[in-house]
Amino acid sequence: MSKNVSLKIFHLLLIATLCLLSVSVVESRVPFACDPRNGLTRNLRFCRVNLPIHVRVRDLLGRLTLPEKIRLLVNNAIDVPRLGIQGYEWWSEALHGVSNVGPGVKFGGAFPGATSFPQVITTAASFNESLWEQIGRVVSDEARAMYNGGIAGLTYWSPNVNIFRDPRWGRGQETPGEDPVLAGKYAASYVHGLQSASGNRLKVAACCKHYTAYDLDNWNGVDRYHFNARVSKQDLADTYDVPFKACVVEGKVASVMCSYNQVNGKPTCADPDLLKGTIRGQWRLNGYIVSDCDSVGVMYDTQHFTATPEESAAATIKAGLDLDCGPFLAIYTDLAIRRGLLAEADVDMALANTISVQMRLGMFDGEPSAQPYGKLGPRDVCTPAHKQLALEAARQGIVLLKNSRNSLPLSTSRHRTVAVIGPNSDVTVTMIGNYAGVACDYTSPLQGISRYARTIHQAGCSDVACNANHLFGAAEVAARQADATVLVMGLDQSIEAEFRDRAGLLLPGHQQELVSRVARASRGPTVLVLMSGGPIDVSFAKNDPRVSAIVWAGYPGQAGGTAIADVLFGTTNPGGKLPMTWYPQGYVAKVPMTNMGMRPSGGYPGRTYRFYKGPVVFPFGHGLSYTKFKQSLALAPTELQVLLDTNLYTTKNTTFSRNDIRVKHANCDSLSLPVDIDVENTGNMDGTHTLLVFSTPPARKMSPNKQLIGFHRVHVVAGGKQRVKLNVHACKHLSVVDEFGIRRIPMGAHTLHIGDLMHSVSLQANLEGIKT
Repeated sequence: MSKNVSLKIFHLLLIATLCLLSVSVVESRVPFACDPRNGLTRNLRFCRVNLPIHVRVRDLLGRLTLPEKIRLLVNNAIDVPRLGIQGYEWWSEALHGVSNVGPGVKFGGAFPGATSFPQVITTAASFNESLWEQIGRVVSDEARAMYNGGIAGLTYWSPNVNIFRDPRWGRGQETPGEDPVLAGKYAASYVHGLQSASGNRLKVAACCKHYTAYDLDNWNGVDRYHFNARVSKQDLADTYDVPFKACVVEGKVASVMCSYNQVNGKPTCADPDLLKGTIRGQWRLNGYIVSDCDSVGVMYDTQHFTATPEESAAATIKAGLDLDCGPFLAIYTDLAIRRGLLAEADVDMALANTISVQMRLGMFDGEPSAQPYGKLGPRDVCTPAHKQLALEAARQGIVLLKNSRNSLPLSTSRHRTVAVIGPNSDVTVTMIGNYAGVACDYTSPLQGISRYARTIHQAGCSDVACNANHLFGAAEVAARQADATVLVMGLDQSIEAEFRDRAGLLLPGHQQELVSRVARASRGPTVLVLMSGGPIDVSFAKNDPRVSAIVWAGYPGQAGGTAIADVLFGTTNPGGKLPMTWYPQGYVAKVPMTNMGMRPSGGYPGRTYRFYKGPVVFPFGHGLSYTKFKQSLALAPTELQVLLDTNLYTTKNTTFSRNDIRVKHANCDSLSLPVDIDVENTGNMDGTHTLLVFSTPPARKMSPNKQLIGFHRVHVVAGGKQRVKLNVHACKHLSVVDEFGIRRIPMGAHTLHIGDLMHSVSLQANLEGIKT
């Protein structure tokens, strides 16, 4: 037999072996429960898939002993061998890709990594709802594949939809930004993708966290375990709770996580008004409520909320908590019951919510491979299509902040040699931010730029802390030798992270000096690329004519280097917009992180574009393009009659007025305004325009300056025109929240802002037909 024939046979055998290994990995997941091969349990009533879930749950609860039930109240739930039920780890993470931060996911073997998408703050800058949902679908494909392989769970405690209230917050990178409407739309879209619900069935179970008013980790001696967030009813209703409501009501999320902090003196995980009253009562959560990890223990050990641990256990379960991430409930629930602080029926209610979700996931339906998604395996993780989506997400999220004299895009013919400088110029893991997993592979900025031009590389600083300037001379030499210079600067997880809030907003260490010195030395255009989750005060670079362009890449994921290079050289025309305000350093001196107020008061300037009127480095929604777009109104009504619900009766106590109307008193179905906008590309390059629509209500005390009511991303070829059709709903988009937390529609002139366009819409109350 010839050598070639032997090699071919060897290769065929190798491929066949790998295929068998792949199949065996997929089939290695034993049934979680109701194994059809187990004669003792397969016919139990809770295993009958044709019965309603609540009937199956009731049957299972009736078979469990109290000690078994108590050990099912925690994230590392025990097995119940006599009923054929395996143990289960509830804690898995999938913030922007399947992550091994929680104990529920273990990479290795046939699953060495998973697709790592850009950090959420970067993806949010795309303002693209369909992209967010698409990412969710890919992440859940990979999660299901890993579950089938026996190395992951099906309950993922993502996304983080807290408001990025303060620019110093180390976890702001995990969020969709500072605007509640944007955060709400992101939440619903990503959850739709992750859960891919079919009726009541779930692909995976998502979880919106951290409820509520949680956006401080460790600042100036105050940490999240001790922090009592004092929040007005107004701010809670029109800012902090908005994304969570959207997550539950629109996204149909299967879980909500309560936070470490207290809100107005009460731990969120022990507040029945927040859990039973709002999440499950008003919003009608179909799923379970879980604590942030060890927060039940924190409530007793650190916050000293109750006199005894069993009182804390009882308080959380009675408030509506269903699952404890941590051991506390497993240890103290039995004593709480024996002391009469809690009834077994309370435990049953909590377990009914968690077990129902497991049943909706198919975990009690027998053989996993026979179920929907049961055939997903290693070949469905890190696929070319998934990697391409990670690249596309990074391209869409990159924001062009400054472009003097059209310095960008660079030209492959004129800029043949590029100096690539900076502590983030050749990074990989930095690009995936926090709550990430193991990426499929990486392309660093240096590698990406090297595909377009010859590169001269100098780090300039040994790391982002940049505590010394002894490497600056070599960086200056590189800049003198190149046709263009790209500085890749910014932050990483050593500067901003969970439990690590920033003290200020400037570039760390000597980074600013490096940028300025290199810009002076550079013989060609100097481009500053920033990696960060939070905003950075780069006023010096914005105002320096020698810094030709500034690009914010966020944390752009595994393909970040390719995306950055594609933007720099014009293969991609940037269309991202900032999802948060970039404040000057002086702002934080006036604003303690502990002040939760959104609105200005006295010397306090307020927060976010909605309420803050002071100077900014770059505003919310800022982002440039390599082409020019013109917007014009094609259709926009000027008046709207606000009809009242004809089932209402007016009484002396009913608050109807000519100034405003409660949303719950309005006939909201009839209050839609069609707005058509023509977007024309007047430049010479195809591009994507992100249309942002804001509204300003009639002047009222404590009303926002303006608020985002809608957005749409549209691709327009050079010289072309596209019409964007939006619906403005008066109840949802033109309402404001009063100081009592009540949402009202102000009567009078509302102003719509669409880029430079302004359009006035007059709302008038129509009280006809109301019974008296």
